[in-house]
Amino acid sequence: MNFYSALLRPLLFRLDAEKAHHFALALLENTPTSLLRACLSARAPASPRTVFGVQFPNPVGLAAGMDKNAIALPAWEALGFGFIEIGTITALAQPGNPQPRLFRYPDQQALINRMGFNNDGAEILGQRLERLKNSGHWPRIPVGINLGKSKITDLADAPADYLKSFRRLLPFGDYFVVNVSSPNTPGLRSLQDKDALTAIVRTLRDTDPEKPLLVKIAPDLEESAAIEIAKLAQSENLSGLIATNTTLDHSSVPADRDQQGGLSGAPLRDKSNTILQLLARHTGLPLIASGGVINGATAKEKFDAGASLIQIYTGFIYQGPQLIREIIAQEVSLK
Repeated sequence: MNFYSALLRPLLFRLDAEKAHHFALALLENTPTSLLRACLSARAPASPRTVFGVQFPNPVGLAAGMDKNAIALPAWEALGFGFIEIGTITALAQPGNPQPRLFRYPDQQALINRMGFNNDGAEILGQRLERLKNSGHWPRIPVGINLGKSKITDLADAPADYLKSFRRLLPFGDYFVVNVSSPNTPGLRSLQDKDALTAIVRTLRDTDPEKPLLVKIAPDLEESAAIEIAKLAQSENLSGLIATNTTLDHSSVPADRDQQGGLSGAPLRDKSNTILQLLARHTGLPLIASGGVINGATAKEKFDAGASLIQIYTGFIYQGPQLIREIIAQEVSLK
């Protein structure tokens, strides 16, 4: 029996989406990892690979947004993930947008969120991660750190804002991601423009030229803009790109139930794949695919399009840990 789909998901889906999110995180934070492993019907098979100099035990990671404040890191490893991306984290703590701000669409296997980078801020996150390191319970899988701009920071001051978070969290990330593609922080996507993005990337690169650094981009970019980012990533010696964030295209959502925010899940699949394929044609850098992965077949599309690694979030909410094992089993069978 699939414990998640048969028992846990029906209970969680009775709750408001954000309340269910916090309840699930609290459950993961407080459940012994040995018990989490015991609840799984099977362990995720090993499928190791090295990408941008980092060793991954398998190619399926948890996307940013699920564990923004890094409160359940050991649990994600116990569930079978090959890596974790925490955040988005901003230099300044911020509450995010007013609630309600997270909405489920089960018929479409989708979510809409307008969270607005709600997080405890880089200083508190740094303290939390340091305590976890010192406790001896740090996960044995890579931890990525996704960085965003504080809402009150002017766009012109974005490089310094990203740098503040980067410096504070540098000891804890196996790789870092510059998030300039969330649709829920006013003006943020303008930082995907060449000059603005170059300034941010160079500021972080000057601080630590060795730490793997990636950029996460939007699925709504024009082809020319995506190609420009691919060229920038190559010329600035980035370690890779993440394709993609959520979309502002809500055409798959019933008009009477639509909400403002970024759409994720199954409807994002085609847009995300298009950007991924475009990046693969215009850069030789490693690509992490995110967006529309809900089963083994949709994951295969990402690998076939050139992805080295895959991240899941909305698919995980609908399918649970079984999705990790399904993706890895199919990926291993294709080798």
